[in-house]
Amino acid sequence: MLHSEGKHGGEPKLIFTEFIKWLPWALATPFVISLARRYPIIRIPSVRGITAHVLTLIGITLCAEAWSATLQVLFNPWRNKRLPVFWDTFSTTIIFQAVNCLAAYALILTITYLVESRDSIARQAAETARLNEELSRAQLAALRRQLEPHFLFNALHSISGLVRDNCNAAAVRMIVGLSEFLRHAIKDGDRQQVALAEEVDYLQRYIEIQQARFGERLHFSVEIAPDTLHLTVPSLLLQPLVENAIKHGLGKRAAGGKVRVKSVRDGPALRLSVYNDGPAFPPDWETNGNGVGLANLRTRLRILYGTNAALSVRRIGRAGVEVIVTLPPDGA
Repeated sequence: MLHSEGKHGGEPKLIFTEFIKWLPWALATPFVISLARRYPIIRIPSVRGITAHVLTLIGITLCAEAWSATLQVLFNPWRNKRLPVFWDTFSTTIIFQAVNCLAAYALILTITYLVESRDSIARQAAETARLNEELSRAQLAALRRQLEPHFLFNALHSISGLVRDNCNAAAVRMIVGLSEFLRHAIKDGDRQQVALAEEVDYLQRYIEIQQARFGERLHFSVEIAPDTLHLTVPSLLLQPLVENAIKHGLGKRAAGGKVRVKSVRDGPALRLSVYNDGPAFPPDWETNGNGVGLANLRTRLRILYGTNAALSVRRIGRAGVEVIVTLPPDGA
């Protein structure tokens, strides 16, 4: 524009003046942001809030245009032949710049509320995730409290039976094994997941209790693939499976029976199975009170892994039941 009017050499001064004239808006932006947060106008605006915003807009506009007029007088960036007069420049520019000032103020408010909305959504998402995690931990803790008294009741019932039958040595061994089992349970009570190697060691303590009860009637074997020992599994995973296998496989059979625990890699997943050679579970085993351990475990798997884990029961041959648990790769 200067070139078209035959004015040369004033571009740097003009660019500098046009740039620095926004300094009042830059200085006022933090105050506008603070005011926007204190008096939001996008939800239920108040008369006080609207008044505060209007007065602030007028104040910033007057200051900004006074600053702009001062720059025009000092530098004459448009290289007018007649030097600008402050009042003439101020009264002229404030009329033409009023819309620009309103747009600038609205832009600051819009960006502020967009950032606030994004941060609010992020905070709500984080809070929801935290609450869901706490709820899951509470549910898992409740399930563990349900499971451990269930096992404890069965163990104490077995000890009392041994005492009544004058099998004192077996009763003492079972009490010692039970104390070790409970000590281990208390020590790891807050851990929802452990390495399979720890879970197998935990299971061995439980088997020692049951072998004190059943003696040679219980034939127990463990076939754990070495490459699965480091994988993560829910704590107290195997004990309720073996407990159900013993109860339904040999608890009611004079000749006893076999229980086998096995782990293999199924592609990237971990597959655990507990087999017993006893009769199949009754059709209503999950609701008749006999399936507390398995029903409990199914719920725990759903909380920990969602649909990525599965528990199934199947017949093996004419006599035999196998419970299979499939877990995602390393607890993912």
